[in-house]
Amino acid sequence: MIDNAEEFEVKGGYAEIFDVDEFLRAIRAIGIARACRVVCLDADRLAGTPHAVAAVIHAMRAWDRRSGIADSIEMEILCYASGSRQCSAAQTFGIHRGSNRLYIAVFPPKQGAVKDLQKLVTFTNDCWDELTGEKRRRLGELFHITSLELAAAGEEKFRELVLERVALLDVYK
Repeated sequence: MIDNAEEFEVKGGYAEIFDVDEFLRAIRAIGIARACRVVCLDADRLAGTPHAVAAVIHAMRAWDRRSGIADSIEMEILCYASGSRQCSAAQTFGIHRGSNRLYIAVFPPKQGAVKDLQKLVTFTNDCWDELTGEKRRRLGELFHITSLELAAAGEEKFRELVLERVALLDVYK
């Protein structure tokens, strides 16, 4: 069973996507060629790297237990990232047409896959973990974090409240 980050890697990157279907076909082809899976998550809709990692871990665990709700592990990860059982809501946590800031999960980790992905994605060491201003407001709306809940938990627990939504998907299934 997958319970740690050694069985996957998450990297940050940028991609300019003109055709979503074409981009997804290219990602799948790399995964097939390198015997791995690749999932791209919209960094602007996530509460940083811990959120991406939590979504992958929870989804892989559900998949291993055969308790997943989606037809693919990739969609399962998006469902956990969104904290929603609804695939239509989960899809908004993936790629979109235009400029994308992404967390790219590769599992199992394959150096060749990352090299191949460089044709589609510009990897970066930029850190998108800071949750201030507009991003915090947007995440509060996406994950239905109320001011009352935030007051009770404390402002410094905002990320933990988002991660709780990820974990709660196990209960909602």
